[in-house]
Amino acid sequence: MKKQPGKASIDDDDQLRNSFFRLLTDEHYRVETAASGEQGLEMIRKEIPDLVILDIRLPGMNGMEVFRTIHQTEPKLPVIIMTAFGTTATAIEATKNGAFDYILKPFDIPDMLEIIRKAPESGRFMRSQIKMGASPGESSDEAIIGRSPPMQDIYKAIGRVSPTDATVLVRGESGTGKELIARAVYQHSRRNQKPFLPINCVAIPETLLESELFGYEKGAYTGAAHRRIGKTEQAHGGTVFLDEIGDMPLPLQSKILRLIQKKSIERLGGRETIPTDVRIIAATNRNLENAISEGLFREDLYYRLKVVTIRLPPLRERPGDISLLQEHFLSRYAAENAVVSPGISKEAVRMLNRYPWPGNVRELANIIQKVLIFNRGAPITEEDIFQSINEKDGIIPEVSEAREQELRNYIRKELAHTDNGNKYESCMNHFSSLLIREALNICGGNRSHAAKLLGISRPTLHSKIEKYGIKLETAVKTES
Repeated sequence: MKKQPGKASIDDDDQLRNSFFRLLTDEHYRVETAASGEQGLEMIRKEIPDLVILDIRLPGMNGMEVFRTIHQTEPKLPVIIMTAFGTTATAIEATKNGAFDYILKPFDIPDMLEIIRKAPESGRFMRSQIKMGASPGESSDEAIIGRSPPMQDIYKAIGRVSPTDATVLVRGESGTGKELIARAVYQHSRRNQKPFLPINCVAIPETLLESELFGYEKGAYTGAAHRRIGKTEQAHGGTVFLDEIGDMPLPLQSKILRLIQKKSIERLGGRETIPTDVRIIAATNRNLENAISEGLFREDLYYRLKVVTIRLPPLRERPGDISLLQEHFLSRYAAENAVVSPGISKEAVRMLNRYPWPGNVRELANIIQKVLIFNRGAPITEEDIFQSINEKDGIIPEVSEAREQELRNYIRKELAHTDNGNKYESCMNHFSSLLIREALNICGGNRSHAAKLLGISRPTLHSKIEKYGIKLETAVKTES
């Protein structure tokens, strides 16, 4: 199991400090504690943790002084401030100056644990270097792998847009690695010493998304007992990554448009205009042009976002990169699981290269990880890959909007050009023939595997091969 990130808790309250230690240890975190700011800073100098939880009121050096010292030396180290109600204003000020968040005492344990869970990930996004075009096995760190012409164009685009403040729209199907592209742009930008704050527009309920983005004033709604700073204000000088922006509710789209145009926001329940300087990088797997025509996405925001567009091709459009990715993931997951890479057979590699990967790079990574775990050191075979792709409890490929549109275009062409009266039967026969050919291609001509992949019996497959006049050599040769 991958070791959980290390946490440092700095608090002069012995009971609270010990409670934190027990609670976080039970959550499988490695925890170090300090009773004073000076002691905590010394501990951080010896070993930088993944997160610091810091009380505002400390003997000697107070919490704000400790925070400023940490932030000057380790600006990308997430710090969560603990504060009593009377010192909320100080905690808000720390948040505006780079603290990840603050916890108000007495705190709700589930809410506190959720903040603690998110913080190390935010720090990792800012600190971990995204290697572009890395060689397989070069590093177990996150990397953008690919040497195909489309990927070379992407590397060039990242290099050209990163030093600017231009808004970037990253487009691509689910699983293609849009977040990695956004982080690479950030890390090569002039803002890379300031925050990088990702916000998933789908994962956060609509009722909470506005306050997450823009914050709120005391009394803005029931339960708003104090002011809270939103991510767009907190990231001042840095970058906000809006993932799945195609799913953002229309009312919030207008506020993002204002942020881009006016470089200012208003907190929920407030009237004060607050200047904030952030760069927006957005990503989507949706067809925004269709969303505009359906009234689901603002056209003016669309043009503001696509100052620079980086399109990530699906894996099926860059098959030459599949072997590189497979080698990278095999090396990476072997290292993470502390095992020697068992290797992979040529037949298994051929199957990987033939499979269309509807879940893209994410699906390939998951398949390699799963096979490596369950093989227990044995070489990976064609059968292992086949079983893993087709397990009922395995990955359910997502049918993206782009792929559905491809099918619609195919159907329209068939309906337009089929001359005989029974267009339904003609289209279905053509589609069935293509389906069987592709199944045979994926399975390297193995009829038993192809029948299992299609969910039909071997005799049924054999009869359809005869019906459609499919020659096995032709079927295999078309994709080899």
